[in-house]
Amino acid sequence: MSVRPVEGGVTAPQGFRAAGVAAGIKAKGLDLALVASEPRASAAAVFTTNRAKAAPVLVSQRHLAESGGQAAALVVNSGCANACTGEAGLAGARDTTAAVARALGADPRDVLPASTGVIGALLPVARLVELAPALVAELGADRADRFAEAILTTDRGPKVAHAKGEIGGRAFTVLGIAKGAGMIHPTVAPLAPHATMLAFLFTDAVADAAALEGALVRVAEETYNRASVDGDTSTNDALIALASGRAETKPSHGPNIAPQLEEAMGLVSERLARAMVADGEGAEHLVEIMVRGTASSADALVVARTIATSPLVKTALYGQDPNWGRILGAAGRAGVAFDPNRARIAIGGVDIVGAGVGLGAEPEKRARLVMAQPSYAIEVVLGEGPGHARYFACDLGIGYVRCNASYRS
Repeated sequence: MSVRPVEGGVTAPQGFRAAGVAAGIKAKGLDLALVASEPRASAAAVFTTNRAKAAPVLVSQRHLAESGGQAAALVVNSGCANACTGEAGLAGARDTTAAVARALGADPRDVLPASTGVIGALLPVARLVELAPALVAELGADRADRFAEAILTTDRGPKVAHAKGEIGGRAFTVLGIAKGAGMIHPTVAPLAPHATMLAFLFTDAVADAAALEGALVRVAEETYNRASVDGDTSTNDALIALASGRAETKPSHGPNIAPQLEEAMGLVSERLARAMVADGEGAEHLVEIMVRGTASSADALVVARTIATSPLVKTALYGQDPNWGRILGAAGRAGVAFDPNRARIAIGGVDIVGAGVGLGAEPEKRARLVMAQPSYAIEVVLGEGPGHARYFACDLGIGYVRCNASYRS
């Protein structure tokens, strides 16, 4: 059985139970979530590279180091980022995880916290500690949907993806759950500082922490780190993977991981990354920026990122305007050497620029029709070099401004 996506539903892999409750952090709805693993899972994570690291990021990093890459649970809240909150924020994250650990009968170092929401606000710690037993009592194998709902902030809906595969004749599942719609420009790295993108991968395949981390770094670089809504890297970004081992597949050890498992993690992560960008605050279009022909793929990535994060390009996407001058201008300021007289640009397969000049009104008219669609690709060819890269972007319009102008009020 090759690795394949699974459509519909929110089914937890073997060994995981989930819960989501209303703790009153947000004005309404579920806002406190938990996933527990039985037995204790192998765990790996990559975190935000933002120097202003949220308290839950710091606590999760420390717990992973102290537990030797093991975890019994994730506890996640929405509505409060618990970022830029000093010692009080760190104490709140520690007290919350300790309360969940007591209710589970686990070591506090085996509980990883994550938070998302308003920066600068403190968690209502006493309330969360009081709710910990009820949260644990809500755990169920069929409640991953409640976890997915409870971690949302400005998202229009939950973001969930599944994949199934086979290792040595044993079937396994990867479930991915994420949130994020604004302050999305992840730059995640292992055990490095990475209130917005939270992504969690759960699998019942057998893999140790080192194998998981190696795969996670590679997967993050090809998916989450190539997605942007607004160019702002959050204080709270975290990508955490847990492997329960309940599928009893052939183990993955050390720096190596079963290719089937990494493929499934990548498939799920690409779907989640696309979903986050498509759900960008106020966004109406998901656009895949593809750059080719540079001297190296590293050069192509720099150009693709520059185009994807350009406010002038993003507002043109919102207006469904094939304003190729903005695209070529962004490429030209990226700091990568190329000959503009050899540039070619196509939108949805419609060439609008050739040999560095516009091809006229008729192809632009056809490109406008493409840009009315919810999803399409822009291809930028800058020469004949081997370099190539892609980036996921969205339009930037009035809805984004309205959402973020009044986010705290």
